[in-house]
Amino acid sequence: MELIFATANKHKLSEAQAILGNGFSLVVPSELGLTGDIPETAETLKENAIMKAKFLWDRFGRPCFADDTGLEVDFLNGRPGVYSARYAGIEADPVKNMQKLLKELNGANCRKARFVTVVALILDENRIILFEGALEGSILEASSGCGGFGYDPLFMPEGYSKTLAELSAEEKNRISHRGIAMRKLSDFLNNNFPGK
Repeated sequence: MELIFATANKHKLSEAQAILGNGFSLVVPSELGLTGDIPETAETLKENAIMKAKFLWDRFGRPCFADDTGLEVDFLNGRPGVYSARYAGIEADPVKNMQKLLKELNGANCRKARFVTVVALILDENRIILFEGALEGSILEASSGCGGFGYDPLFMPEGYSKTLAELSAEEKNRISHRGIAMRKLSDFLNNNFPGK
């Protein structure tokens, strides 16, 4: 079964493909001639995921899904949240985002945080199906590890002594917020389309 996945991020694509398995073929918008950013201007992760999936459905009319992920830090009242990817500004990159986060947490004794992912799946024009995953943890005072992407080098999952950036791809997929949400998506697809 072919699904359009609203991403240009190769890391996210490979994670999703590994979780969904060979029964599902993921196509990204650029392979269909869609260049440029897909709108994500909503105020919540859920609304952003839906917005991106609807954009693809309206454009191609084919089964598609989109996700949105945010890092919620308790000390910052849930920020950066929906603005995680552009926390340090529109032109920000992961390094600048992490620098801003560390600056805002300087001296904070509570560093509890969680990653949250919401996936929106559209199979037909009549319904949108949502899947959510969360990973609890804390923000370190300095980055550690060179794997993963985004805030992974700063995020220590609960019960672990390594950051997400220090875990293998298999370990990360097993516990990650996106992994949890994608497995829920995978279970739904496999239960409803067993023969693909």
